[in-house]
Amino acid sequence: MKRWQRWLLGGVALLALAGGITRAILARQAERAQITQTGQASSQGTLRLGNGDLVEAKRLMLSRTIDISGSLRAVDSVVIKARVSGELQSLSVREGDKVSRGQLIARIDTDEYGNRLEQARQQAASAQAQWQIAKQTLENNQALVAQGFISKNALDTAVSNEAAAKATLQAAQAAAKVAAKAVSDTQLSSPINGLVSQQFAQAGERLAPDARIVEIVDLSRVELEAALKPEDVAQVRVGTPGWLSVDGLPDKLAVRVARINPSATAGTRAVMVYLSVAPHPALRQGLFAQGQLDLSRAEAVVLPRAAVRAGATGPFVQALRGARIEHLPVTLGVGGRIEGDAAPMVAIATGVQPGERVLRDTIGLLRPGTVVEDASTATPATKP
Repeated sequence: MKRWQRWLLGGVALLALAGGITRAILARQAERAQITQTGQASSQGTLRLGNGDLVEAKRLMLSRTIDISGSLRAVDSVVIKARVSGELQSLSVREGDKVSRGQLIARIDTDEYGNRLEQARQQAASAQAQWQIAKQTLENNQALVAQGFISKNALDTAVSNEAAAKATLQAAQAAAKVAAKAVSDTQLSSPINGLVSQQFAQAGERLAPDARIVEIVDLSRVELEAALKPEDVAQVRVGTPGWLSVDGLPDKLAVRVARINPSATAGTRAVMVYLSVAPHPALRQGLFAQGQLDLSRAEAVVLPRAAVRAGATGPFVQALRGARIEHLPVTLGVGGRIEGDAAPMVAIATGVQPGERVLRDTIGLLRPGTVVEDASTATPATKP
């Protein structure tokens, strides 16, 4: 290849390389310009806020609470069971029926137990007669020994016979009492006032001892059984007040801690807490309820817990200062709730003053200095 051809090829290569470098520099400059424009648009553009995007910090009464839930149950309830085996002759109540203390609920066939009672009574009567004979014989022998007509051994025999006859009489009398108790156990009565909640047997069924017949509950006193975490139980005391929302009831019911179980539940390690519930005619055993226990109440500057953001240097809020967004570091106090609002709230110890407005969690993270327009006032923010 001639020299001039080599120079020509080298020049073409240098031009191509220079063109590629130039294009790369121009592309980089365009990218930087785009980033700059994006940043300017982000800082100078106006973001319109909705009516629910801002919340005002207020000084309110904040309640420290613990969430509770569980099923309602009657404090007094009883399951009527068969005390003896036999055929259920009659059952006078069904689900929903009202019963009174001492009211006859059910009867079990008494024929068998009546015959046993009669047999035991006859045996007791026979033993009574045998004891009378042995007692009379002993008295006679004692007189004869005193007169010297019989030996001391004969008297000892009479004493033994009288003692054995007396023991037989006492055993027969005890057997008669057992038989009488079995007869009385065929009639089953309610030990409490209440309502029949469940029926387990029908008339005509053959029942074994301890077979369930009906359940009776007294709804005049109802309680909630709630499982609490160990760290929550440490803050609860007997008498701690609270409230419940029960399925189907529009109104909240007052509750108070009545008892705290001294043992934790195996497996979950939860501790059962029992809360007395204010009476209400619509309460029923087994209804699901949920609510809160109020641990303490104190006045504080409060914000929704979701409005507080987590930053690298600590919690902060996005506050609206004038027409711009500022990130304000805050010091948090205790969490809780305010009356009439179920949303979790938190006390703001420092960083925000009452009356300041901050962004809710409905708005994502904005740059400090972002200009916004507050739709609640319908006044556009003024750009600097």
